[in-house]
Amino acid sequence: MKKTISTKPLTVEEALQRIKQDLQATSGEEQLAIRSALGRILAEDVLSRINVPPYNNSAMDGYVMRGADLPKEGKTQITIIGTSYAGQPYSETIQAGQCARIFTGAVIPAGTDTVIMQEHVEKQGDTITIGAEHKKGQHVRPVAEDIAIGQIVLRAGKQLTPADIGLLASLGVPEVRVKRRLRVAFFTTGDELRAVGEMLESGQIYDSNRYTLYGMLTHLGVDIIDMGVVGDKPEDIENAFLSAASCSDAIITSGGVSVGDADYVTDTLRRIGEVNFWKVAMKPGKPLTFGKVQAAVFFGLPGNPVSAMVTFYQFVQPALRRMMGQNAVAPVRLTVPCISPLKKSPGRIEFQRGILENNEQGDLVVRSTGKQGSGILSSMSQANCFIILPIECGGVAVGKEVLVEPF
Repeated sequence: MKKTISTKPLTVEEALQRIKQDLQATSGEEQLAIRSALGRILAEDVLSRINVPPYNNSAMDGYVMRGADLPKEGKTQITIIGTSYAGQPYSETIQAGQCARIFTGAVIPAGTDTVIMQEHVEKQGDTITIGAEHKKGQHVRPVAEDIAIGQIVLRAGKQLTPADIGLLASLGVPEVRVKRRLRVAFFTTGDELRAVGEMLESGQIYDSNRYTLYGMLTHLGVDIIDMGVVGDKPEDIENAFLSAASCSDAIITSGGVSVGDADYVTDTLRRIGEVNFWKVAMKPGKPLTFGKVQAAVFFGLPGNPVSAMVTFYQFVQPALRRMMGQNAVAPVRLTVPCISPLKKSPGRIEFQRGILENNEQGDLVVRSTGKQGSGILSSMSQANCFIILPIECGGVAVGKEVLVEPF
């Protein structure tokens, strides 16, 4: 017997919690060369097999000597007896009163522990003169200063960045084990939708949501199964659901989740799958459906373009990252002054589109993109952040601080 679903909209926090409780990371791993692993999710911790740096080395071009020879006052002369190059270390032990020319990254010769920058010496022939302003151990990078043997350098669940790939290379790691790519099927619904390039007739519109969904999913790094446009017929929607469930971990639709006579997505889901919730107290994006079709997680997004994008960013994106095995990362949110008046009625949290920028004084401020209708897709193109207005908020005056979430 299927559970009864409340018709009362959930808060955003309640919806996020429901989704989190229903998800788990997918199984499946593969071994990849590090160049091919960019953007993938690590399946296991990476431990260092070497020290970084592997030896004491110079942080500067200059002269390397014994710290015990530094003068406590006045000046002293030191004799230059050799040179330590990066890749060609000086092999002799340096004695009292001696030093060696050294270059950045070169091995610190035996007997020495201090580097004097070349700008801070007076050189005459084979001697340098230094003052009392230096400290023992200065400008020396000690062995394992960055990473020690056996240290965890990257933890399972991390999405690999260009810096991570470079870090792995610096450790001599040629391959890593990563989670398999998540498979996500998506389609849009609506008899009025036409593909880009087709001629529009009366009452028809171009299908933009498939393109924004494709872009957002591509950015996440999942395997995408684009199932096209499905007409407003219950049997077509059911067939699309079953086909998508047979080949994917997650299914995303846009349109058909409202309460109109031709909105069949939620009704079909109730019949052949499970509905966890189908309304959220937010604007835009109230008609959001979450559930399952067989083993696949389902997200039914609204048909309005802005609503589809807002609900994707707030709900679908964190859910897919969790399924991918990525460590949870809370979105960055800032409190800044708003330089535009904002209209809002209490009762629902709103995600208005804003432009976060620096004013003439260099301080961060935010302004509205203008009209906030859920069909105004240009507002998402212009924006670089959401302005998040809480449920009880009844509008914002110029100069009042608001919460923003950068894209």
